[in-house]
Amino acid sequence: MGNIRTAIGLMSGTSMDGIDVALLRTDGEAIVERGPFLGVAYDPDFRDRLKLALEQAKAVKQRDERPGALASIERELTLRHVSAVTKFLATNQIDAAEIDIIGFHGQTVLHRPDQALTVQIGDGVLLARETGIAVAYDLRANDMVHGGQGAPLVPVYHAALARNLRDARLPVCFVNIGGISNLTFIGADGLIVGYDSGPGNTLIDQWVETHAGVPFDQGGMIASEGRVIGDLADRYLESPFFTAEKRRSLDRNDFPPLSGTDAELSDGARTLAYVAAASIIKSAGHLPATPTLYVICGGGRLNRVMMHELRALARRQNGDVISAEEAGFDGDAMEAEAWAYLAVRSLDGLPLTFPGTTSVSKPVSGGVIVRTA
Repeated sequence: MGNIRTAIGLMSGTSMDGIDVALLRTDGEAIVERGPFLGVAYDPDFRDRLKLALEQAKAVKQRDERPGALASIERELTLRHVSAVTKFLATNQIDAAEIDIIGFHGQTVLHRPDQALTVQIGDGVLLARETGIAVAYDLRANDMVHGGQGAPLVPVYHAALARNLRDARLPVCFVNIGGISNLTFIGADGLIVGYDSGPGNTLIDQWVETHAGVPFDQGGMIASEGRVIGDLADRYLESPFFTAEKRRSLDRNDFPPLSGTDAELSDGARTLAYVAAASIIKSAGHLPATPTLYVICGGGRLNRVMMHELRALARRQNGDVISAEEAGFDGDAMEAEAWAYLAVRSLDGLPLTFPGTTSVSKPVSGGVIVRTA
């Protein structure tokens, strides 16, 4: 057993809706004591600036390039994370000196695994200086140096959670439905397999923001009034991504958004909710065995239509679907918790990724550590 440390994890995901802050006490291995959580939403103006960052990042050829307004957006993003940490500590009456490390994900603005290129903006040095707390950041890059896809990184944390799962049926599959969805399979023999499974909330968010002026389909309310348009669903589900022998990680731009002429509002939302659910089950076909249980975390678990579709599809394979809360976890906090867990593993030089999760050549650690003293 390693040293037990108190860590904060910071996550700003592909949905670009805000910053998740979570506390964890862990040895980076079997001991996981979950603490408080805070979500800090981005205002619409800043979300627009992040969208600009996605566009300007398309010109990046080297990971340290910051063309156009990317450098100023990176600084603003980092300072917003500083504010989120400050608010979290004050809300929970925690002194910064009690925190050993911050795991800082930053914001992914470009992910091209076929070119061994991934860019997360976020200044770890600035974050450490302003908070007075050590920071582990840039956790994906070393995986790519060793031939990995750079994603997903969460599986090693899911495996730790699986050891204390209330429903101990194995094999179990953790599913994080964020902007992009990813799977973590934990077999009865402890085998860990993880990969991106397809579009999650991104396509729905883009659709309803464009056609209804809202950032997401809250609870699946818009989708609940629509129908699945089979031809549109097939356009996504027939992508070579789902049949390729090698699993690859995804960028939010890998699946193009629907056009305004493809469907009316509710039908488009319903179709994309179905696509998100069907993508998970279709991608699960590449796992070593069919899961008996799916544990759903991330924002997608709050979309009732998506969950209904997912349960119906899993049931055909004798699988059950439950939310993270039904399993005893916090589905909003899990990714931020994972980054806290990964930060502790980075401190100790423990592997973050494995051949079965990112196709890396061997288990590797990673991350840049910024110390404050």
